[in-house]
Amino acid sequence: MDWKDYERKAMVTKSSDLDKRESVLNAILGLNGEIGEVTDLIKKNFYHGHDLDLDLLEEELGDVLWYLALLTDSLDLDFDKIQKKNLQKLEDRYDNDFSYEKSINRDKKQD
Repeated sequence: MDWKDYERKAMVTKSSDLDKRESVLNAILGLNGEIGEVTDLIKKNFYHGHDLDLDLLEEELGDVLWYLALLTDSLDLDFDKIQKKNLQKLEDRYDNDFSYEKSINRDKKQD
């Protein structure tokens, strides 16, 4: 499934009662909440001795995707374009070869 298919199918479940501004705020708050849940699962695995429940992690990452789709949909952004711009930035920054030195000494104007 590509992103456009996912976004189209996922946005069937978005609230039609929200205006654009409210939808953007809902997306940002939702993204932060779901990232927090992902973070908590990893934290509990690393520091509290919990097994990492990969099924639950996938579910939470799915929620992250839903809110990301809501944000891109709400702002009429093209996720394919976002991906391409990000890959170009990474290529420009690391020349397809990550290193700590390149990370430390990268051109901060590109951030």
